[in-house]
Amino acid sequence: MLLELRAENYAVIDRASAAFGTGLNLLTGETGAGKSILIDALVLLLGGKASADFVRHGAEKAVVACAFEMTPGARTVLEENGIDSDSEEQILLRREILATGKGRVFINNQAATVGVLRLLAPELALVHAQGETLGSFDAMQQRILLDRFGGVSTDAVAAAYALWAATTERLEAMQTDEQDRLRMADLWRFQSREIDDAAIVGEDEDAQLEAEKRVLANAEKLYTAAMNAHDLLYESEHATETTLGAALKFVEELARYDARFVEPAQSLAAAKATVEDVSATVRDFAENVQAGPERLEEIEDRLAQLDRLKRKYGKTLAEVIAFGADSTRKLAEVENRDALLAELRALEKEQAADYCKVAGELTEARAEAAKRLSKLAERQINDLAMSVKFTVEVKPRRDSEHWAAHGWDEIGCLIATNAGEPLKPLDEIASGGEMSRVMLALKVTVEEQVAMRAGKKRAALPRTLVFDEIDIGIGGRAAEAVGQKLKTLSKTQQVLCITHLPQIAAFGDQHFLIEKTQANGRTQTDVRRMDDSERVQEIARMLSGAKLTETSIRHAQNLMESSR
Repeated sequence: MLLELRAENYAVIDRASAAFGTGLNLLTGETGAGKSILIDALVLLLGGKASADFVRHGAEKAVVACAFEMTPGARTVLEENGIDSDSEEQILLRREILATGKGRVFINNQAATVGVLRLLAPELALVHAQGETLGSFDAMQQRILLDRFGGVSTDAVAAAYALWAATTERLEAMQTDEQDRLRMADLWRFQSREIDDAAIVGEDEDAQLEAEKRVLANAEKLYTAAMNAHDLLYESEHATETTLGAALKFVEELARYDARFVEPAQSLAAAKATVEDVSATVRDFAENVQAGPERLEEIEDRLAQLDRLKRKYGKTLAEVIAFGADSTRKLAEVENRDALLAELRALEKEQAADYCKVAGELTEARAEAAKRLSKLAERQINDLAMSVKFTVEVKPRRDSEHWAAHGWDEIGCLIATNAGEPLKPLDEIASGGEMSRVMLALKVTVEEQVAMRAGKKRAALPRTLVFDEIDIGIGGRAAEAVGQKLKTLSKTQQVLCITHLPQIAAFGDQHFLIEKTQANGRTQTDVRRMDDSERVQEIARMLSGAKLTETSIRHAQNLMESSR
């Protein structure tokens, strides 16, 4: 969900911000007030093309920024591009456009690129504006919409594809790289033998040897220190253990007559036991310390051998062991190539059959869902002052080059906006207003089906939907139908809509007024959220023009009441 949008020195905006809420957010204002400027700012933040023309006259730079709720998909994009998620709940986007035409991008206050914004766009918002659809409704988006409508899962296909693709890749590598692998066989054999001959005891052998080396190199010093400690703790005339024992007897005598000394006596007894344990430990250590130059030399030679292996095959012994295992595996593949190829071909054939089975089942499920979606969506579209033929087409592309984790189907929405015309792909619709209405009808159809399938639990989508010029060429009952559909859609995801029609404006959960003002001889665009009384005034203006009448005000009140 889009939480907030800010703009500074952007076009005719000096400084403006809008905090959006859940449900239906409507933006209205007089013609020429700059309603689409805010949508343009959002488009920039989702990777749209920047221009020096966006910078307010006299300013050095324009700044647009927004905050979205974080989504799992957006977090994945950030992680893949090395950007920290400063907040678990929000993602902050900021873009600066200099008067020279250059610009900078920041995500969560970290430098980023426009390319990352474009990757984030499909996860955050879908903008249907005049002449463009940002995060466009391409084949992938149409497939996702159909699967959501039909409750279709691609998990089985994805799992089958992953197995088949891994086997195919391994098979192709063995077939295409045969000469290289034969040339490398001698090297792999040498590497494997060298690591095996080293007989590495374990991943921490070098650490254990280093510890033993430190002891042997300082054997005399360590022996003296251990024996002195043992003498002071236990053997000498005034040893700590003897002194504590004597003191303990006196305190135990006190404890017989005064309970205050029971706990101190216990503490002294524990201290005496600790001293005895430490004394025994240092004594045993001293007895085992041997200043053996032969063993020290042996350890140093072994460490040198292990260091050579680490310089060649890995930073740690664990990496060296893994490198040896990999060399052994690759050598085995070369030496047993024919048998392994036969085994892989059989496995690939089996996995291909498994994929075809689940992909075919997916095609059937999508085809059935497409029939239902076509019928319901066409009805919804025609409720919006349009007369169209609409269908969703599912084309299975069974050749292996078209196999993917989401199946082999090519999904396309086809539409004929005028009687007698052939069905054409949805993205060839000329009118931006028609495109927005078709998208609205499609989204509503899908979300109603999802809600019906889930009962009262509606599965919310993470993306914000933005509609501009959705009301071009309609009015009356069609306008009311558009408003109702926007309201329906806004129950499952946030919707932003610019509208000129009071019938649509009456349905808003949040209503923002875009207006031009003058200050210090400069024109600027301001944005403010209206309360209910201000909304009545604005809707009345939309009904009657600049001059408000009692009739238009009553009509505005009635529209708002009926929309509720």
